[in-house]
Amino acid sequence: MENVLLNVKGMSCNHCVNSVEGALKEIGAKGTVDLEKGTVAVEFDESKLSLDHIKEAIEDQGYDVE
Repeated sequence: MENVLLNVKGMSCNHCVNSVEGALKEIGAKGTVDLEKGTVAVEFDESKLSLDHIKEAIEDQGYDVE
């Protein structure tokens, strides 16, 4: 399993947390949002998902991944 910490802009409330974590769950990753830091810790199987796929799932929810 791979672990990455992504900086994500635009998250400000529990709806944001649910959107991002839900989108990651749908693609088979586990995400934990930290609103105060503006980060998402993601755990995923690198043999099944790419980092680009994870970033795309978050960006599709309307947030910017840096």
